Amino acid sequence: MDLDRLLYRVFGDDEPEQLGTGWISGTLSVFLGVLGLAAVACLIWPQVLTSPEVRALLPLPWVRGAIELVIGLSFVLGLASSLLRRRKVLGFTGMGLALAAGALGGGQVSVPAEVPSATAYLGLDWFLLNLALLAMLFAPLERLWPLRSQGVFRSGWTTDGLYFLISHLLVQGMTLLTLLPATVLFAWAVEPGLQQFVRGMPFILQFLACAVIADLVQYTVHRLFHRVRRLWSFHAVHHSSRDLDWLAGSRLHLVDVIVTRGLGFVPLFVLGFEPGPLYTYLAFVSLHAVFIHANVSWRFPRWVEEMLVTPRYHHWHHALEVEARDRNFAVHFPWIDRLFGTWYAPAGRWPSAYGLADEAVPAGYLAQLMYPFSARAVLPRDSRHRGQA
Repeated sequence: MDLDRLLYRVFGDDEPEQLGTGWISGTLSVFLGVLGLAAVACLIWPQVLTSPEVRALLPLPWVRGAIELVIGLSFVLGLASSLLRRRKVLGFTGMGLALAAGALGGGQVSVPAEVPSATAYLGLDWFLLNLALLAMLFAPLERLWPLRSQGVFRSGWTTDGLYFLISHLLVQGMTLLTLLPATVLFAWAVEPGLQQFVRGMPFILQFLACAVIADLVQYTVHRLFHRVRRLWSFHAVHHSSRDLDWLAGSRLHLVDVIVTRGLGFVPLFVLGFEPGPLYTYLAFVSLHAVFIHANVSWRFPRWVEEMLVTPRYHHWHHALEVEARDRNFAVHFPWIDRLFGTWYAPAGRWPSAYGLADEAVPAGYLAQLMYPFSARAVLPRDSRHRGQA
């Protein structure tokens, strides 16, 4: 039994899910309870579970207050759900998580003034911050303006959740591997005079240069992942999602992530952009990459769709339609696809379905991680992507 079905058997029922039935309050209670309990664990074992960079940016008094608020809301919402809903499992689970977090000390757990440094650490704090921000932003948007009525807990959401979790927990290793190609293999290409010129550019020009240069590299790498058969077996994991939403964009094989991000960072490193514009671009791409996969029915003016990749544009990249094969490789700027002849976005239309024409990628995180290395990793006869050896 897969994790989706297991969780449905534990938490699912046939009761309504609209406002006032206890489903929303119960779901929020469990979500906040998990956040609160994990945040308390970060306070108990900061040297192992948190990253030094994130710790340095977060004021501890505010963190303690936020944890207490999350735990309190989890308990109150769980109580409300248990009163409103015939089946009490959601409410009781949320209250149980809140009580466990409180019993461990809540937001008042003692933390040393100087956290001992650790050789290796997990980015649980980074994961929690991203999960809270993205879920609170996109979950309501997808519920208010849904493109498809697939629900928050659609098929495969636990697999995508594991991708999201692992990519954030392994932040130390992922950062090291993505920086390695630039800092080690291309250190010879650094020219101090050129870097000084780039750093003298206005902030906005540096930001736009980061975005355009990185997207040109990502376009090239992305297109290669579609055209080269052995690379496609890694990228096919991303295209195996049959439902798109804010979480689906996380379904990326580790090799796909490391190669794409690593090569994308090379020109940014060589040109030597200032930290401000560079970090602003990294924040932008993190949010934009989630947004373009979102299950929202928003339509933008034509001039916006001509300049910036929108959900409708990127959804066509995941489409099953034959005419959408190997199109829309750009991540930020659709005019790059126009420049290289791979643009496709019929006015006013959305794809009818997503995924692979002949499903070959297995379900589940571990199976998908091993898939490109297995004998099954060959292109299906009726695949919508035709690679080259």
